[in-house]
Amino acid sequence: MVKISIAQRVLAVNDDVAAEIHAQLARRSIRCINMMSSAGAGKTSLLEESIRRLRGRLAVGVIEGDIETTADAERIAAAGGESVQIVTRGNCHLEATMVRDALSQLDLDRIDLLVIENIGNLVCPAEWKLGEDVKVVVASTTEGDDKPAKYPQMFAASQVMVVNKIDLLPYVSYDLQRVKEFASRVNPALKFFELSCRTGEGMDAWCDWLVDFAAGGKD
Repeated sequence: MVKISIAQRVLAVNDDVAAEIHAQLARRSIRCINMMSSAGAGKTSLLEESIRRLRGRLAVGVIEGDIETTADAERIAAAGGESVQIVTRGNCHLEATMVRDALSQLDLDRIDLLVIENIGNLVCPAEWKLGEDVKVVVASTTEGDDKPAKYPQMFAASQVMVVNKIDLLPYVSYDLQRVKEFASRVNPALKFFELSCRTGEGMDAWCDWLVDFAAGGKD
């Protein structure tokens, strides 16, 4: 007799719902990013600045995940993006059922690209599929350059790595080459962006990639 753990069963059910979400978005030619990071890496700031810069080029919708408050969804709406907030009340990651419910609150006819901003956590979110086309992990120069070595599963599961807050490199002990080497050992196919939401450095390349990525879902 083969015993399947409760965790495996829960993940299998989650994966089925994630597949439904992916199919729903694909029918509308909407591409989806699952954006993950530790707390404070700057995901919301990155999305705010991206939405502002992409106005007129790409319509971005955001599902915000937080343990408490609706502050981040309000920030996204103020920047000009379609947004809906998921408040998990203690859950350290988003699950596909949460995303499925949130989708019903978005006007998908007005969206070219959907970004799911996951809970700030470098452990749990890596395992949970949400219907995304790609996973993007955001790191920042203020949190140490050893994160890919300490949390390899997150970087192995992602297709894109953004290093944020590069304007602070002169003031922090952070070796950009070292973090990229660590991440590449875990995932040699990882694509890198280095940028600063505050100064705008590197934002053009990131936004151009978002436009190209979103266009990949169009017929």
